[in-house]
Amino acid sequence: MSQEISARDFKDDLYRQFARVGKCLSSDKRLELMHLLSQGPKSVEKLAQATDMSLANVSRHLQVLLDANLVKFSKKGTFVIYTLANPDISIFLTSLWRICESQLADITRIKSDFMNRYQDLESLSLHEVLQKMEEGSIVLLDVRPIDEFAAGHIPGAISVPLKDLDHYLQNLPRDTRIAAYCHGPYCVYAAQAVEKIQHEGFEAFRLEEGVSEWQEYNKQHH
Repeated sequence: MSQEISARDFKDDLYRQFARVGKCLSSDKRLELMHLLSQGPKSVEKLAQATDMSLANVSRHLQVLLDANLVKFSKKGTFVIYTLANPDISIFLTSLWRICESQLADITRIKSDFMNRYQDLESLSLHEVLQKMEEGSIVLLDVRPIDEFAAGHIPGAISVPLKDLDHYLQNLPRDTRIAAYCHGPYCVYAAQAVEKIQHEGFEAFRLEEGVSEWQEYNKQHH
């Protein structure tokens, strides 16, 4: 009997710990913060700006993530800089998005409704873009903020944040074929960039994948 109680206590303790992470994931805002941190380190101020939340709200959500050891922080001058506590968390988030999309029809609907605004948008797969880059027949733009590019990017990509796109295109030959990517399948920057690039007369494509998806692809093919 004592062994059965001991085994039950073990399972209860174990799943209680697993639930700590589960509780953190129950907030849409915390999921967004973790996704932003998967792109690279960020200050509380930058996270607040990117999520349209107050500093106080961001700090509260970060404290919950900190308590579950999902994020960590360091100090840089007067700024507190947060990162994911472990690279595996980024892989987990990518898996979570994929599971949610396959199990929840609403996600596909929401994506379709948004992409319908960009009906003239053409997409290329990661494999196609990498192949064309190797051939030298396409230029790949990373339209995320420059600090995210510095934290990690698809090799061969050029950092051109959305705000700098007009200036970059001015000096580019009109026959240049361009692909653009941002944070991955649920990011709007790449779609906005491709629409602007096409408006300027270039042939342009959206790459749905981001850095996390490229890392996963790279592991599978090497």
